[in-house]
Amino acid sequence: MSSSQLNGGYGAANGTSPGPSQSQHSQYELPKSKRFSDIPSTIDIPVQDQDDEAVEIDLEVLADDPTELCTMFEMEHAARTYWMTVALAYAKQKKIDFAIEMLIRGSNAMNNTNPREKLSIVACLCWMYLWKSREAPRVVPEGQFVSEAKTKEFYLQLATQSLNEASRVNPAFPPLFLARGVLLLLRASLQTPSKATTQGAAVDSEKSELLRSALKSFDDALRVSQGKNMLAVMGKARAFFSLGRYQDSLAAYQDVLSKMPDLVDPDPRIGIGCCFWQLGYKEDAKSAWERCLEINPDSKIANILLGLYYLDASGHVPTNSPDFIRLYKKAMTEYTQKSFKLDKDLPLTCATFANYFLSRKQFPNVDALAHKAIQHTDVNAIASDGWYLLARKEHYDGEVDRALDYYRRADDARGGAERGFLPAKFGAAQLSVIKNDIGEAKLRLEKMMQQSRSYEVTVLLGTLYAEEVFANQDAAVKEDKSAEAKKAIGLLESIRSAWKDPKKNLTPDAAVLLNLARLYESEHPEKALQCLQQVEQLEIEQIPQSEYPEDREDEAKVRATVRKLLPPQLLNNIGCFHSQDGKHELASEFFEAALDACMRIGQSGEDLDTDALVTTISFNLGRSYESEAKTDKAIECYEGLLKRHDDYTDARTRLAYLKLRKFPNKEGPDAVAKLYQDNPSDLEVRALYGWFLGKVTAKKRPANLAEDPEQRHYKHTLQNYDKHDRYALVGMGNLHLMSAREMRRETEADRQKRSAAYGRAVEFFEKALQLDPKNAYAAQGIAIALVEDKKDYKNALQVFMKVRETIRDNANVYVNLGHIFAELKQWSKAVENYEAALATEGKQNDAGILSCLGRTWLNKGRSERNMDAYKMALEYAQKALAVAPEQIHFKFNVAFVQIQLAMTIVSIRESERNSLQIEDAAEGLEAAIKALDEIAAAQSPPYPKHDIEQRANMARNTQRKQLERALASQKEYEEKNKERLAAAMELRQKELKRREEEKRKLEEKERERQEKIKREREEIMARDRALAEARAEEERQRLDAEMTTDSETGEKMKRSKGKKRSARAGSENAPNQRERKGRAMKKKKARSVDTGDEQTGEDNDGEEGRRKPPRKKQRLTRKGESANAGKYKSAEIVVDSDDSEDEKMEDDELDRAEQRLERGVKAKKARVVSDGESGSELSDRGDDDGMDVDEQSGDDRELGGAGGGEDDDEEETVATRRGATRASRRVRIVEESDDEDEDAGAAKASGGEEEEPAAKVDTSMVDDDDEE
Repeated sequence: MSSSQLNGGYGAANGTSPGPSQSQHSQYELPKSKRFSDIPSTIDIPVQDQDDEAVEIDLEVLADDPTELCTMFEMEHAARTYWMTVALAYAKQKKIDFAIEMLIRGSNAMNNTNPREKLSIVACLCWMYLWKSREAPRVVPEGQFVSEAKTKEFYLQLATQSLNEASRVNPAFPPLFLARGVLLLLRASLQTPSKATTQGAAVDSEKSELLRSALKSFDDALRVSQGKNMLAVMGKARAFFSLGRYQDSLAAYQDVLSKMPDLVDPDPRIGIGCCFWQLGYKEDAKSAWERCLEINPDSKIANILLGLYYLDASGHVPTNSPDFIRLYKKAMTEYTQKSFKLDKDLPLTCATFANYFLSRKQFPNVDALAHKAIQHTDVNAIASDGWYLLARKEHYDGEVDRALDYYRRADDARGGAERGFLPAKFGAAQLSVIKNDIGEAKLRLEKMMQQSRSYEVTVLLGTLYAEEVFANQDAAVKEDKSAEAKKAIGLLESIRSAWKDPKKNLTPDAAVLLNLARLYESEHPEKALQCLQQVEQLEIEQIPQSEYPEDREDEAKVRATVRKLLPPQLLNNIGCFHSQDGKHELASEFFEAALDACMRIGQSGEDLDTDALVTTISFNLGRSYESEAKTDKAIECYEGLLKRHDDYTDARTRLAYLKLRKFPNKEGPDAVAKLYQDNPSDLEVRALYGWFLGKVTAKKRPANLAEDPEQRHYKHTLQNYDKHDRYALVGMGNLHLMSAREMRRETEADRQKRSAAYGRAVEFFEKALQLDPKNAYAAQGIAIALVEDKKDYKNALQVFMKVRETIRDNANVYVNLGHIFAELKQWSKAVENYEAALATEGKQNDAGILSCLGRTWLNKGRSERNMDAYKMALEYAQKALAVAPEQIHFKFNVAFVQIQLAMTIVSIRESERNSLQIEDAAEGLEAAIKALDEIAAAQSPPYPKHDIEQRANMARNTQRKQLERALASQKEYEEKNKERLAAAMELRQKELKRREEEKRKLEEKERERQEKIKREREEIMARDRALAEARAEEERQRLDAEMTTDSETGEKMKRSKGKKRSARAGSENAPNQRERKGRAMKKKKARSVDTGDEQTGEDNDGEEGRRKPPRKKQRLTRKGESANAGKYKSAEIVVDSDDSEDEKMEDDELDRAEQRLERGVKAKKARVVSDGESGSELSDRGDDDGMDVDEQSGDDRELGGAGGGEDDDEEETVATRRGATRASRRVRIVEESDDEDEDAGAAKASGGEEEEPAAKVDTSMVDDDDEE
């Protein structure tokens, strides 16, 4: 049987109709249903005791009440066949209840007769009950009593009773096997999935047992019918399908179709299509169902299945594409609607239409159709779909409890627990979110993730974790939600990765990206910015092309124009991240674009409160202008804000601060005072005022901390406004630090009191850190206390390093790090950090930092006895004094460094100093003595006056004399060692010059080497290009040589081959031709290998040549001459020699060639064995003629000899020999491959005038020798 019949019908695969070209089926008529075809239109009932009389009954017009017929049959003692015929006639008219009544009355009428007489009636009654079971409701309808309801289970019990009754009469009655199999199939379909079934199991154990019993019944039916009962085979196919054995099911359905191709009711093509669908062959399924419709256009099952096919196809295209509209419309209007018209109670059609009405939010239709699907189906999956549709309807209506119940039923209908229906589980999780039971929702979603990592489940679970993190951020008492944040990021990032998979066809979701941006905001702002930029790109892609500017050459202008069409909130957030990253100019661009977007929204009349957006964005723009040092623009921005909202405190605060920086004497302080008077309870204003008080009182703070105005202000804030104000807490800590730093420390009591003050400062900092664990200023305060009080430099250093990562471009952080490194005696790192602090904005001439640098260089000079460090210390001390000449302690620092320098230079050896340095130190000492006298005479000297005077006297009396003696001694030393010092200096200069010269030569050599490598690379590349171009030109010329001009049409055509040679010549040359083609392929491969190895050098070439095995010796034979010598050229071909003597000569020659290669000899000798020669003469290889056959195999040359490769070598050798014997043979050589070099060689051999091509061949061989 052909595959077309196996898959659905005659002449076509999967049941498609035969084409018009198939003559054997041109007259094929479509099969029709044979169900009830044996029921006559009328029947004659014989009258008892009257043989010639009968009552005629019209079976096409039967009474609605069969009581009269039953009474007549009982009175006339009608035979069994009459009862069954009339009952089947009722069944034919879909009046199953009347048919059942006829069969019951007939069965009762047969009680007094042979029991076997009523066996067929009871069996038929069983079938009628099975029919009713298919049409009965699945569950008890609402409003009916359970005892009165006639459900599917009710009729199955009646069918079981009838079957048992018939089996008691004759258990071997053949129709009973088939009936029992169908009964078991229906029972299995109604079996509720067990929750205990493992997730991997396809079918429940109980259902599987029922289906196996059904299979046994169908096998029994086939056995008794000797394999002819096709309905039993159909039953087996259905049982296999329910067991998930789709291959076996397909084979059974195809077996039925092959044996009964006219069977259309039931139609095996429906089953074939379903099996193909489950196996993944959806197009084959469609073909089978289309064939079914072709046979029976009114097949409701085929119509709905094709509708589902097109619905599935529409799900694989974008919803906004024309294909989606076409496919969806075809599915619903052409197929699903027709199926519904054919049978309004078909469960699958009702469920499909209910889903359609749900998308249209026509909920009354959804309710009616979903209930129909649930009531009339005997398939659990369809019942599950019905419950799910009802649940979604109630979900839309806000009936949470009823929706949750329906979701549970939908899930249970498919197994629940570990299996179940994933959309129903997801709906239940959504209801838990609506009820604000986030814990239960996460639990449900986590279980679903174990079952299937669905896209929607992952999005919802990740969003719930993210919302939990966001809620904790706004809570008064913070909890550790790092684990939840990590889970949220992992889930949402997996979604983001899934968008990149083209197979999944997923559309990026802006909500996912926005949640990710919020999660990354604090820890990874750069990733948050990437998420927002991706959202920006998604928004831009949705803008229609009509909104783009006409001039699109300037991409920056186009993007700026398009940005105005984006949501202003998005632009503002992107600007904030750019500002946080220090890209203030770019941030200003985004803020300006956001303001333009707000103006567009206001002009378009959209229902959006743009005033709040404009206010926030304008403030952000002002802050960005501040960071760009565009103070005037920032002031203009804030003033514009205050014109619209004069009570906007943040703008007033920034404006007052800017005025204070710009006008520090009058207008600025007045603005701050006015702001504080108007907003005394605003914590930001109070923070600014506290900072202002600190600046005012910084020069002269009271000795008693309690009297400090700044301290009283912060204390008032904490006591009366907010005890958790972090700025006030940090400010109080800083004040206590400064107070402790100035305390006396002479006695133990003083030191304890000072330590207690540091402890008080730490308490304030720790409180601030409890409120804000990322408060870098509080952490820095604790580190300072650790250093100054506990001398814990290592732990403090770790804190300062972390603070530096948090607070960017802050001079105080670098200064503190410099202090730490100075205490640790790491002078270089200390200087590095002080210089970094000095390089920050506004600190270029900070006297304090300059003083710190001077102290560090001084300490370095002391520890290393380095005069250069002393000079650097003096330089920075003088710079600090120049910046703040009124600060007397800076003057003391200069004098102190000068005295230290004088003390140091006296103590070092004479060989390490010179008289000029001593004279400079003496001058510095005199300046120091003068400065100390002035400092001692000042009103408030930095140290006790007596100490300063004593130091000045010591410098005047002692150090001055020491320097005088040192200077005299140094001059005497230099005079004595003048010549030796000069010689040493000269030697040193020479050594320095020698080293510089060596360094210069090394650099020159390296430069030359690099240039040489560069030139070699360029030469190699140029040579490769030239070879490639030459080969391309040779290939083009060869192709051109193969073409000729048609004398009739004038068109180019391929040159035809020569006339057929004689049969003998053809038979001799055939194997030679095959051998020649084989060698050509090998030579091409060898040429490609040579090209790849060109740059490996000559040594490698030699080694490769030695490693290659020698080839066979080749000899030359002449082809048969062409019939038309004037048009076609004769040729000689190279064939392998079978002569053993030739092989021996070949081996000897190859050995000698290898020995010559090892000695580096370039000129080689070779030999060519011509046709008919047992040993040819040796000819020395010159520079003007080519190589012989063996030479190339003996020496693997670069790029195949830089010419045409081995083919060219052989052909040129042939040309050379033929040139030598031209007088005797008078022939020309043209190989079958019309290579340029071959043609040139042939021309030269024949004594032609074309000298240029021949020269070209010779040149390539010379190049080969040069490279050898």
